[in-house]
Amino acid sequence: MAKLTKTSVFKAQTPNAETPLDKTTRIVRKMVEEEAEQRQAKNDRLRNARLEREANTPTKPSR
Repeated sequence: MAKLTKTSVFKAQTPNAETPLDKTTRIVRKMVEEEAEQRQAKNDRLRNARLEREANTPTKPSR
């Protein structure tokens, strides 16, 4: 069995350089997340406006 020392067991992991593909993936994911947040905010705003409009609209009496 190999002799285990502090330097052989706990080697520092050097971070790999970011490849062009990694950079593109990171940027696209950020763009998609931002678009999803904007879409969610818009949906929330429109839903609240619709609910407010429905609450303020008097109902027609049924015959």
